[in-house]
Amino acid sequence: MAYLARQEKNKPVLIGQISDQEMIPKKFLEAILLDLKKLGFVNSKQGKGGGYYLAKEPEVISLAALIRVLEGPIALLPCVSINYYEKCDDCPNEGVCQLNRVMAELRDSTLEILEKKTLNDLK
Repeated sequence: MAYLARQEKNKPVLIGQISDQEMIPKKFLEAILLDLKKLGFVNSKQGKGGGYYLAKEPEVISLAALIRVLEGPIALLPCVSINYYEKCDDCPNEGVCQLNRVMAELRDSTLEILEKKTLNDLK
């Protein structure tokens, strides 16, 4: 995504070019770009002059949004995740769990940074 953000606006880039420049295996990159396309982060153009390009301006794509779609939850524990909450199997009571409180504070601090930073900051 950072590579696409550095390119000329709406100018498609071939997967092979991204793969070579960023040293990402082509098959892995193809899968990621297909997911990003389904989620509206990139568009593609087929044929001569085709390739992938950003669907949105880099300054409106938050790093938090990218991390969530590419990696999953931002929280380190499922019991403090905002979007992917799950009760921890070994925790009898989240309300008194000291680790839960620390991890929630960590999540909030991390989110505060990642929501303010955009793809534009990675250019």
